[in-house]
Amino acid sequence: MNMEVTQLEPYILKGSIKVIDRFFSVPLDYAKPDGQLIRIFVRNLIPVGEAKGSSVESDLPYLLYLQGGPGFGVDLSLSVDLGNALHQKGYQTLWLDPRGTGLSTPITADIFQATQMDDKDIAQYFKHFRADNIVRDCETIRHFLLDGKKDPEARKWSILGQSFGGFCAATYLSFHNDSLKEVFTTGGIPPMVDSPDAVYEALVLKVEQRNKVYYEKYPQDVRNVRRILDFLERNNVVLPNGGNLSVSRWLQLGMQFGSHGGIDRVHQLVFRAITDLDSLGRLSYGLLDSVQGTQSFDTNPIYAVLHEPIYCQGRTASWSAHRIIQKNDKFVWGKVKHMSDDVPIYFTGEMIFPDMFEDYHHLRPLRGAAELLANDEDWPMLYDLETLKKNKVKVNAATYYDDMYVDFGLVQQTASVIGNVEQLITNQSFHDGIRKNMDSILETLFKLSKRERD
Repeated sequence: MNMEVTQLEPYILKGSIKVIDRFFSVPLDYAKPDGQLIRIFVRNLIPVGEAKGSSVESDLPYLLYLQGGPGFGVDLSLSVDLGNALHQKGYQTLWLDPRGTGLSTPITADIFQATQMDDKDIAQYFKHFRADNIVRDCETIRHFLLDGKKDPEARKWSILGQSFGGFCAATYLSFHNDSLKEVFTTGGIPPMVDSPDAVYEALVLKVEQRNKVYYEKYPQDVRNVRRILDFLERNNVVLPNGGNLSVSRWLQLGMQFGSHGGIDRVHQLVFRAITDLDSLGRLSYGLLDSVQGTQSFDTNPIYAVLHEPIYCQGRTASWSAHRIIQKNDKFVWGKVKHMSDDVPIYFTGEMIFPDMFEDYHHLRPLRGAAELLANDEDWPMLYDLETLKKNKVKVNAATYYDDMYVDFGLVQQTASVIGNVEQLITNQSFHDGIRKNMDSILETLFKLSKRERD
């Protein structure tokens, strides 16, 4: 396999953190190692205050962070804040921009347009960006960094997976567990399913609960939201980047209900929209810009295109969330709008719908490819259940009882399958708990990792 590694000039961040940025060239398709190459970016943070001198620094064990999504890179502020906490545990850390994201070779609609790829070619390209290939990229990087170590144990590393990063960790355990010392996950034990239907059938109930909390906290928004949706239905509202602010897109703001403070953020947008309608008779540029800024599908197309296929193993996704949400009248504006004014319309959650590929400006060129992928059943296996049952690598998992993105019941089914799992189960954190309650969650996970029993 042809591979180039580009290492940039190191620099020091405040707090005595040495930073080494590297780009790795890897195959787009690992079945064709001499074919098209893409670049993978990984940032190495080394606590020089704890390890002075290059020889000592090189001996610090690695902990690799796997980002959630799918489709997101790692921002520097998270890597520094979380990195500092992990460095206190004696690690140097690695922060991967998964293929297609961040500083790695990106996936964007304009790239496909520039290369004049048709829908079939685009769909085939996207199929190389799931957990299986992310893990292969990790192994390429691990071999480069650690193959020179004499001690076989020193050639292993630990990983921390947040959300979808935890799904990747389960794939890692399935096919390369001999490369891992220890696994940490936060909101990231995956449902062991072969299509997303069971996932959304469970999650729609949690989204319903969060809507009830929202409207109990802000009862005035029952009528306010209905008024906004009525306005959107009667008017063609265009967002600053050319996307449509449709009824469906406004209801997608409910994705924020799954994170700390999300209910309050949505209310503020509703409050601002109602104020605009009262004073201007329309929605202001500021409000439209704020709505656009809360929704990341334009800038992170993998998040939309592969959101359902990340669950598929030999089966189609078939627009799972759309099919399942339509069964519940509370989420269907076409039905709720004919009911009395005191009947709330429910916001949707972390779900992908076909009309998003019209409403989001930068998803429009991907509509055909998304349709092909939604109906594709040629998806390889992501997990090896027999290997997971025999797992000996310590898995330390933070599991959130009220997680709106990863269903608690499905998590427990998976946790009962994977060997050597210990869980922190809490109802005091939502899906973004590692950001909001970082210290307490990490402290508990590292205590669990000791496997000390009463």
